[in-house]
Amino acid sequence: MGRIRKLGRKGLRAGLTNLRGVRIESSYFLEYLLPQHSATAVHVYFPDPWPKRRHRHYRLINERFPTLAAQALTPRGTVFLRTDDADYFDQMLQVFGSSIDFAAVETPEELSGLPTDFEKEFLERGIQTRRAAFRKK
Repeated sequence: MGRIRKLGRKGLRAGLTNLRGVRIESSYFLEYLLPQHSATAVHVYFPDPWPKRRHRHYRLINERFPTLAAQALTPRGTVFLRTDDADYFDQMLQVFGSSIDFAAVETPEELSGLPTDFEKEFLERGIQTRRAAFRKK
């Protein structure tokens, strides 16, 4: 709940009136709660990497995720991804790269120039952040 409260406080300071947070498994939210074709972007930053090989099936970005994202996004909507885990990043690139619904695009500078709190912490420790973006065709 702490992250949702923090998001709410930041939203209030920014004057946002339409910000909502929900604590739920992301794929469930995309599949069952978010109206189809209603989002212009899906941002997935630093999801749990589940680094052990036997746990990888728990990863959010898997073979099914591009279908869920395409269902949620408007035409030409974009998925933005960030992670510090090289193996997970390779999986993200492979999964979206093999999807017929998406094409790789550059992350806009105004977005890549906004580090998350996790990213700031990683950068202070010398850990590289990896980014990718994929636009719905």
